[in-house]
Amino acid sequence: MDLILLAKALILGIVEGLTEFLPISSTGHLILAGDLLHFEGEKAKVFEVVIQSGAMLAIVWEYRQRFIGVAKRATTDPVARRFVINLAVAFMPAAVLGLLFSKLIKRHLFKPVPVALAFIAGAFVILWAERRKVTPRIESVDEMTPWDALKVGLAQCFALVPGTSRAGATIIGGMLFGLSRRAATEFSFFLAVPTLFAAGAYDLFKNRALLDVRDVPMFAVGSIAAFACAFVCVRWLLRYISTHDMTIFAWYRIAFGLIVLATARMGWVEWSAG
Repeated sequence: MDLILLAKALILGIVEGLTEFLPISSTGHLILAGDLLHFEGEKAKVFEVVIQSGAMLAIVWEYRQRFIGVAKRATTDPVARRFVINLAVAFMPAAVLGLLFSKLIKRHLFKPVPVALAFIAGAFVILWAERRKVTPRIESVDEMTPWDALKVGLAQCFALVPGTSRAGATIIGGMLFGLSRRAATEFSFFLAVPTLFAAGAYDLFKNRALLDVRDVPMFAVGSIAAFACAFVCVRWLLRYISTHDMTIFAWYRIAFGLIVLATARMGWVEWSAG
């Protein structure tokens, strides 16, 4: 058993769990952390996608009563049925574009400097959105229509660019489209379930030839760490947004992106080419 590899998996799992549901881009952080740890290559990319499923399970556990209730009532309760339809509608745009362009995106954008630029660009979108102060017309996820869900799903497509943030795109997009901060955040959580599960399953299947049984401990350590940290982070975020906006995350993104660009420019960190 390679203890160094397991330590890297643990670190990346913690990074994933702490960043997946915040508007700061988990994929961007994983790319940067993987670059610093020299955890790279096709197998590393599969690992980074799969451990997102570990973080996703934190949502399933946190909202288990809701998911169980929806599963039981989906055929008889219009509200439960609309919830399922809304998730399916919101999931489709990014799923289709991801299938079409995932190879191109991974080839050209899964590198530190493009990620840093996306960090900064996304920060300015957050600052702009928070200044707009759109009056919410939807206070609860249950009030959403399929049209509302489609708009959030289209916003999620921007997250195909690493460094943009799936959570940031869906939360800020939802708020711009009239969802309350809590409704947008919770729908972002719920949308993560089909999105991250599908991405993880697809990458595992597509790259199954790269993997063998010796990879199980690495994937297990990363996924468990991601689950535990994501569970804590989700609960914290729900408390935080009840009294705060997203501005702090924008300033974090700008600072983090500038640090990456500066260290790349000055040669202080040997980032991979990008």
